[in-house]
Amino acid sequence: MAIQRFHVGPRLSEIAVHNGTVYLAGQIADTPDLDIVGQTREVLASIDRLLAEANSDKSLILSTQIFIADMADFAGMNSVWESWVVPGATPPRATVEAPLANPKCRVEMVIVAAQRD
Repeated sequence: MAIQRFHVGPRLSEIAVHNGTVYLAGQIADTPDLDIVGQTREVLASIDRLLAEANSDKSLILSTQIFIADMADFAGMNSVWESWVVPGATPPRATVEAPLANPKCRVEMVIVAAQRD
C-alpha cells in the first residue's frame, strides 16, 4: 500500500497518510512568545489546516498526544482545547509534562485521525 507524505523535509514530514489514517507530526505554535492560550490556539489552527489538507477534520481524530512544558499551563491549554474539540467526538488523549525542543514553546500536539469516506 502506498504512503502519501505532505510537506516533506530533510528531518520529517508534516503529514503521512496510509490506509485511510492520517498521522500528523508534532505541531507547535508559529509564535512561541505567546502565552499557553495563544500557543494552543495556533497549534489547533495548524491541526485544522493539516487535517483538511489530508481529507480529514477534528471530528475524525482517533488519538491525541499533548506535551506541555509546564503542568501549570494545563488548565489554560484545556480551556482552549475544550472549546475547539467536537462535543461527542472527543478523542482518546494523553497529556504529559515534557521539555520541548524550543524552550519558548509551551505545547506540542501529535494527532492521528481517520480520513473522510
